[in-house]
Amino acid sequence: MTQTQRNQRPRHTPHRARKVEIKYGQDLRKIASYIDSLVKGFDVTNPAVYPSLVSALRHYSETLDVWATNAAGRILTDVALRDEKTWMLYAQDMSRGLRNEIRLADTGVVMQQLLADQVRLIKSLPLDAAQRVHDLATRAVIDGTRASEISGLIMATGHVTKSRANTIARTEVSRAATTFTQARALAIGSDSYIWRTSGDGDVRPSHKAINGTPIKWNDPPTLDGMTGHAGCLPNCRCYAEPIIPD
Repeated sequence: MTQTQRNQRPRHTPHRARKVEIKYGQDLRKIASYIDSLVKGFDVTNPAVYPSLVSALRHYSETLDVWATNAAGRILTDVALRDEKTWMLYAQDMSRGLRNEIRLADTGVVMQQLLADQVRLIKSLPLDAAQRVHDLATRAVIDGTRASEISGLIMATGHVTKSRANTIARTEVSRAATTFTQARALAIGSDSYIWRTSGDGDVRPSHKAINGTPIKWNDPPTLDGMTGHAGCLPNCRCYAEPIIPD
């Protein structure tokens, strides 16, 4: 395959997953909203209720298995289907053999690992909220921080959880897309990809610096102290454009 043909292929752009990211964010913010309501249902000006609040948040996490599995499963299925459609566009210039390899690529293991990761992250939202309340309560005892300050910080737990929910949605949809892309790329013998940024003013300098750079699938770069492929770092909107073997 010539370089011209390769350049004429439709790119695997990040915009395709934007709707999925929005939906996942909406799902995760439902948890943050419930956590906010749960916290506000306690009289947090009374330190005696803190253990009960921590217990309630931990119990909430334990009830999320089925919901988390269903919510994450829907999102990951959507991402996987979008990735497959993108690959079929790439495959227009490929041999029948390569097209079949892409179509038959075993992404089941990848799906199960991603699903387990998402369920863990979803359940971590109330667990992290519980840990936050516990740490603040401990700080009040050890440091003698004013009760009014501690109660105010505890009341903000829902807002903190919402912020983390948004980060998870942005990061994990992008990471899932790259992971599915990698699985199909490896299935047809691709050993590398081109790092592509979203091309706007919000791109981090370190990511902009390697835009257009070939990256080996088995050697993810380290940027700003974090190692990972395009789209796999926190809040990263970059994406991997696989280099297809001739």
